[in-house]
Amino acid sequence: MAGSIRLEIVTPEKTVVSEDVQIVMAPGVLGEFGVLIGHTPFLTALKTGVVRYSDSRGGEHMVFVSGGFAEALPQKVTILAESAERRRDIDVERARAALERAQKRLAEQRSKEEFDFVRAQTALQRALIRLRIAENRPMH
Repeated sequence: MAGSIRLEIVTPEKTVVSEDVQIVMAPGVLGEFGVLIGHTPFLTALKTGVVRYSDSRGGEHMVFVSGGFAEALPQKVTILAESAERRRDIDVERARAALERAQKRLAEQRSKEEFDFVRAQTALQRALIRLRIAENRPMH
């Protein structure tokens, strides 16, 4: 199906993406999904991961997203993310520091009472994904 679909990626602080695109691929909680123009409407929660899309000229783009929701309509995809960053906006040094902190926390867990495993694991996942996007490495 030829044509473009509007992609909006917004956080509580700003609009990260607002453009017409050919296709959107996003990390739904039940698995990655793709949306083209004319898609059946649906709403889903997102997991931390990468939104990939092709712009109207076929250029490939990646945006880091951390949680949130996606709404697909026949003419528009809206992603409401807790946080989102385009590849060019990722601070690699900050992501590396976050990765090191998360790895250290996981390695030094002392007792279950004073250690939040889920929080440390989530921080590790966020840092790894941000670095992979920034360094243009495969996600798997």
